[in-house]
Amino acid sequence: MTDAVVVGIDVARRLVEDVVAPSFPEAGVADLRVVDGGWDNLIVRVGPSLVLRLPVRQEAVPLVVNEARWLAEAAGPMPVPVPVPLLLGEPTSYYPWPWTLTRWIDGEVLDDVPVAERGGAVDGLADALLALHRPAPPDAPQNPFRGVPLAQRAAIVEPRIQERFPSMAAPLLRLWAEALEAPAWPGPSLWLHGDPHPRNLLADRTGLVGIIDFGDITSGDPASDLATAWWCFGSGDRARFRARIDAAGVYDAQVWRRAAGWAVAVASAIPEGTAMTPAAHRTVAHLLGA
Repeated sequence: MTDAVVVGIDVARRLVEDVVAPSFPEAGVADLRVVDGGWDNLIVRVGPSLVLRLPVRQEAVPLVVNEARWLAEAAGPMPVPVPVPLLLGEPTSYYPWPWTLTRWIDGEVLDDVPVAERGGAVDGLADALLALHRPAPPDAPQNPFRGVPLAQRAAIVEPRIQERFPSMAAPLLRLWAEALEAPAWPGPSLWLHGDPHPRNLLADRTGLVGIIDFGDITSGDPASDLATAWWCFGSGDRARFRARIDAAGVYDAQVWRRAAGWAVAVASAIPEGTAMTPAAHRTVAHLLGA
């Protein structure tokens, strides 16, 4: 098995004909359209209501399987739609990895909405995360890159900050040090999305309408998810988001110090020249008060 494969619309069409259509007859006569040819997955819309998620490299396979195993259990009470898999497809003779079929969720990627116009998503995102952040079972998945004590990330994050943001390294390292000094999450481990950045959030004129890509779903410190405050919002909307979260009274007093550390850590992990690069730079600007 290779580390990557060439996946296109022809493979998607064969999977629809061979595997999907027997259970979802409408798929057999549906138009297929690639909507995202991303780094990890090919996303193919199947008619108006279904979508295929096909890994294009080996590293993405565990994320697809993780989402298929845990999402329905973790996200049951969430107030917005999430892509609970309808089908976890098995490898075939012409496609080597598991893949999923889910319902299509209409909405605009929040990253495509100007930051000043994202206020309508504040309440919905806060409420969705509060609903998701429930105690996870003992066998819930673990992720060494999300939800863990920040000290476990220090060895990699500190040099990345200096490499990725040399002109802003000093204030970012101070923020990171403050986050490391914050008391750890006292528990219990809560369900986490793992990666609620603005490219995984969908909105329309009414507000937040969906959260997608739960491949990193895990359990642990909710500060990991709450870093989205800096990823998604400018100062005014971020203050409203934090106030709505705080009003629930379910997190410890130091959660925002750790969340700022998580925002720094994730921003430092985004390389230049990717779809996430502009959001990473905006996040750093938000963290530094711009």
